[in-house]
Amino acid sequence: MYVGLKMLKDFVTVTPDTLVKEADKILEDNQLWMLLVKDGEELVGYVTKEDVRAALPSVISSLEKHEVNYLLSKLAVREVVRKTITTIPPETEIEAAADLMFEMNLSGLAVVDENKKLIGYINRNKMLELLVEEMGLKQGGSRIVVDVEERTGVLYEVAGIISNMKYNIISTGLFHHNNRRMVVVRVDTEDASPVVAALQERGYMVVGPEDFMSEWSGK
Repeated sequence: MYVGLKMLKDFVTVTPDTLVKEADKILEDNQLWMLLVKDGEELVGYVTKEDVRAALPSVISSLEKHEVNYLLSKLAVREVVRKTITTIPPETEIEAAADLMFEMNLSGLAVVDENKKLIGYINRNKMLELLVEEMGLKQGGSRIVVDVEERTGVLYEVAGIISNMKYNIISTGLFHHNNRRMVVVRVDTEDASPVVAALQERGYMVVGPEDFMSEWSGK
């Protein structure tokens, strides 16, 4: 999946002249981590919730109310905007965008076309929504986790066993835990016991929460 197919196209932006207190309200009302800052059609940077909250002077508690209101009425986004902004093209793979956000600790990424024009935005909330979609949670069914060895073709084999039983596979995923490879399959059935039995008969180790209880309980 590509960023251009899942990016937000209708999102809030601010200008350098937007007051910090207005930006704070926009962030709060829309439950956003950051806002992109545009000057006309030009993308000039971004401002985060932390930037906005830290924008007030540290001595604010010692100021009179009218002094605080005066400062807030004058303080604009241009004073706190971050101008070094990371952008990506729409053909970027979703997982590559997620990895970039993680490595750089970013709350979102601006998506630009070949002319550097802002065409979209993708943020942490959207990434979480995509994870839920990719794992097929909202389509129902049953989740099966198989602890498999590291070898070529193992996912094909697991999928083949399920397919031969005439069950529809909603989604598949691959995770690693303590050098163990976990294949996660969501199958379109409310009763996965026949599938589990078939996998176990073929020598596969099907695991569940009980197999990891000692790791999170400390026992």
